[in-house]
Amino acid sequence: MLDRARSFLAVSLLLVFAGCTEKKETKPVAPPADAPATVAKAEKVKRGGYLVGIGGCGDCHTPMTFDPALGMPVPQMDRMLSGHPEGAPDPTGEPGKGDQAVIGPTFTSFKLPFGTVYTANLTPDAETGLGLWSEDDFIRAMRTGKHRGAEAGRPILPPMPWMNVAQASDEDLKAMFAFLQSIPAIKNAVPEPNVPPPVIAAIQSGYDKIAAQQKAAAPPKL
Repeated sequence: MLDRARSFLAVSLLLVFAGCTEKKETKPVAPPADAPATVAKAEKVKRGGYLVGIGGCGDCHTPMTFDPALGMPVPQMDRMLSGHPEGAPDPTGEPGKGDQAVIGPTFTSFKLPFGTVYTANLTPDAETGLGLWSEDDFIRAMRTGKHRGAEAGRPILPPMPWMNVAQASDEDLKAMFAFLQSIPAIKNAVPEPNVPPPVIAAIQSGYDKIAAQQKAAAPPKL
């Protein structure tokens, strides 16, 4: 009788132990359906930030302020890529001959021999920045040198090196636009350029000639 009780106890303990150690079957959790698209978008934004950074866009489009401790101007990162600050003073003095210019105190305005120009607000603010621009607007602007890519729009004025950006691939331009749309929107109404219409027409004519020369000199695509 005692042996039967011991056997029963041993079997019971084994069953309890097996129940405690048995792994519960779990069903794998499927990733969200939009996960690949989310990752792709994040990678595009990251790529765009890299291109905007090495392209030096912030050198002109982010206002600078003088840091007494460093003894040099530094970018105002709380106004990153927001262009010439509304109400900021214009450059003083007179530019020299040829391609010389006087730069304003925030490094976002340029007094050139033909007039004064201001760097644009590249943040996604709907009223004063690129918030209402489409991806196609941005690509056309960079390809044609026209404001917002409009055929009848004014040319993008110097010193903006849009012809360099025009050499980028569509994918790179899309990435740059995705990054610019991802940064904080800053409401900042940049002044219109103070350049006489005849000069703007002459600049457009010069752009057309340069574009034709570049097209003629371009190596054939492989």
